[in-house]
Amino acid sequence: MNRNRLHWEVAAVAATAMALAAACGGESKPAESPAPVAAPVEPLPVRDAREAMSEADAGNGASAPAEPPAPAYPPARATTIPLAAANSDDPVSRLLLDGDAAFERGDVAAAAKQYEAARAAAPKRGAPQVGMARVRIARANVPMDFAAGKGNKELAAAVKELRSAVRLEPSLGVAQVELGRALLMMGDAPASLESLRRGIVLSPNEPEAHAALGVALLATGRQSESLPELARAVELDPGSAPRRGNYGTVLLMAGRVKEAIVQYEAQVKLADGDPRAHSDLGSALLFENDFTRGVAELKRAIALDPKRATFHTNLGYAYQQQGQLAEAIAEYRQAIQLDDKLASAWINLATALAKDPKTRAEARAALEKARAIDSTDPRVKANLEELDALEKKERGKR
Repeated sequence: MNRNRLHWEVAAVAATAMALAAACGGESKPAESPAPVAAPVEPLPVRDAREAMSEADAGNGASAPAEPPAPAYPPARATTIPLAAANSDDPVSRLLLDGDAAFERGDVAAAAKQYEAARAAAPKRGAPQVGMARVRIARANVPMDFAAGKGNKELAAAVKELRSAVRLEPSLGVAQVELGRALLMMGDAPASLESLRRGIVLSPNEPEAHAALGVALLATGRQSESLPELARAVELDPGSAPRRGNYGTVLLMAGRVKEAIVQYEAQVKLADGDPRAHSDLGSALLFENDFTRGVAELKRAIALDPKRATFHTNLGYAYQQQGQLAEAIAEYRQAIQLDDKLASAWINLATALAKDPKTRAEARAALEKARAIDSTDPRVKANLEELDALEKKERGKR
């Protein structure tokens, strides 16, 4: 059901890492990456150094080295942790596994029916209660972010049900993982981390358990501790594009850009029709000043999802870094047309307009728009101060 769930959580936590501050006289920065839609197009070709031949080699009939074969990835594992062993054939286990399958495909009503039947057949087993708690949480429709469900009665009832499941089956790792997730949404970080760590002890080879702990650590400000957990999730489930994206985003936050790019490249291979994957990779490449590939990936993201404002903002940044101000301004204006509440687009537009004395009044107006959106954004203050300094310098020359 929730194959992209953890990707959303990581992206929400990482937004400030991607939307970096910029000065009017300096460089703008890429905005945060948003959500997926489908419909593939062919990306712009990018030559690799390994493909090049010298003229002498060509004249001698030498051939270019063959490209290494693309890595083969196994199918992604389900994000719904199974409530029974796959080879179980007792009736209750079959009900639980059928419920898991329904939950994974997003059919909450069918999942509830199977989990309820399992609970009726085995009221003293914890696993059916875990299933019913999953259903409660899904129906509560609470964002899976830290403290997003604080005070939510349905979520509180799910926590109670999960605690009961833990008491009934203390060795059931999935119960601890689901309890940890619910407690994180309730805002109880210490209890959440304790439960998630127990879940990993009980289910050390379950990638979703490591991913859940990694996201919880990140959400509570423990970025360096989250990296090994997200890495382990990728190791256990290398064919999952969202896990690759999660790990890449936190690597990027940690300044490990080259490693992040490796993960984003794998994410693109696994989900070529996902605009978010191409935006992630393109934005990371900008940090490496690889504008040729970065622009190609960002254009691909826009081709897949032309109405996503942040994709246009990031492409504008790439153009601006290459001195293509007219193209950058056009992209920023397109982003604003799509989402006039995107502060990064207004700020980046101001950085481009401020380079020409004739458009500095418009740059100031753009910054005032950004300030109206978020008066606490430190980027606005920094850019206005830089703009004041530029105008003062211009007046001094007269």
